[in-house]
Amino acid sequence: MRLIHIRVPDASLDSVRDVLDDRDISYVRTEEASDDEEAWLLQFPLPPEAVDEVLEDLEATGLDADRYTVVGNAETARPDQSDSARRHEDRISHDELRGRAVGMNPGQGTYYGMTVLSAIVATAGLLLDSPAIVVGSMVIAPQVSSALIASVGTTLSDRRLIVEGVRDQLLGLAVAIGSAGLFGLFIRHSGFVPGQLRVTMVQQIAQRISPGFLSLAVGLCAGAAGAFGLATALPVSLVGVMIAAALIPAAAAVGVGIAWGLPAVALGAGILLLVNVASINLTGFLVLWGLGFRPVDWATDRAPTETVRTYAPTVVAVLALLVAFAGAGTVTAQQMQVETSVNDAVTEVLSEEAYERLRLQSVQTRFGGVSVYRLDREVTVTVSRPADRAYPDLVSDFERAITRSIEGDATVEVTFEDRHPAG
Repeated sequence: MRLIHIRVPDASLDSVRDVLDDRDISYVRTEEASDDEEAWLLQFPLPPEAVDEVLEDLEATGLDADRYTVVGNAETARPDQSDSARRHEDRISHDELRGRAVGMNPGQGTYYGMTVLSAIVATAGLLLDSPAIVVGSMVIAPQVSSALIASVGTTLSDRRLIVEGVRDQLLGLAVAIGSAGLFGLFIRHSGFVPGQLRVTMVQQIAQRISPGFLSLAVGLCAGAAGAFGLATALPVSLVGVMIAAALIPAAAAVGVGIAWGLPAVALGAGILLLVNVASINLTGFLVLWGLGFRPVDWATDRAPTETVRTYAPTVVAVLALLVAFAGAGTVTAQQMQVETSVNDAVTEVLSEEAYERLRLQSVQTRFGGVSVYRLDREVTVTVSRPADRAYPDLVSDFERAITRSIEGDATVEVTFEDRHPAG
């Protein structure tokens, strides 16, 4: 429930009362002593979804709501006036949306400090192959604030919010990558991890160096969930973990790739990071727009050229998001196609009679080469086999089938897990 405090000049009092009476809104009025003009302070509770439309009706009477209007929180109210909203949209007001987004910003020092800490924790979790530690890094990451500020700024065509959100996102992720890289170099050369550690075989890292459909789905859903949480007066703390899950581990994986001198790892994780950033911002904007949020003085009857000129910040931000999403999405779509072809090839080989006793455990397809025009792949196939059987031709059979399937070079590695007979 929201408690509205609004200053009404005496000349506008009758028209304002007519609006409130028409909606059966109970209110309290207090006369204000002023040397300039006689005025009244009106106070009344409203459900969150009614704030926008009631203020719009009041402004339509000629009332200048910008002169003095305060929207506060109320624990309860009698009557609750739940029927005062005519559109019954499950969302907060435009002003409250902007205020909540701005209020989520923890400040520069805290934002970048927590980013450094979350990146270091994420790097440790990746190298320890510990999902619990990686989740812990997400909990302390502050990236939800910059992502939602940018989405709100784009939706409301607020240039300052757009610049602030985009700046904090880019700088924050750069700080995260740098922190992860420096921490990775330190632990690698100080002997805290084996010098010959194959980071591509660490499960938590391998999951984040090959963007595919599931990775894209995480980014899309994270942005949408963040926007819903912000716009519908629901708590966004857990949503913040979801957004951090799409960003911080991927940024840490980029740092690990840099620290270990593995361009393919840095490239794969970097593409995943770019895909998730674009997805979160784009779906955040689309959800807010779908919920009915619009720039100030939005009008649908403007000519297209006038609309572009008036709402240039929104137009530019949306175009930039579409370009980034299309670029990263193209690489992701290609990777999805390759993964599907590799999976089909592996299934085809294992369906042969010679391999009928093998059981497929997993298939991982990662970037290999880093050429701009060509991306070679590294494929790791894990199968279980009877402990007393050897399959010396399996690797070469996989390589032939996969190379033919993807029409490109692929390096194949097979990991066997022995099965021992019961008893």
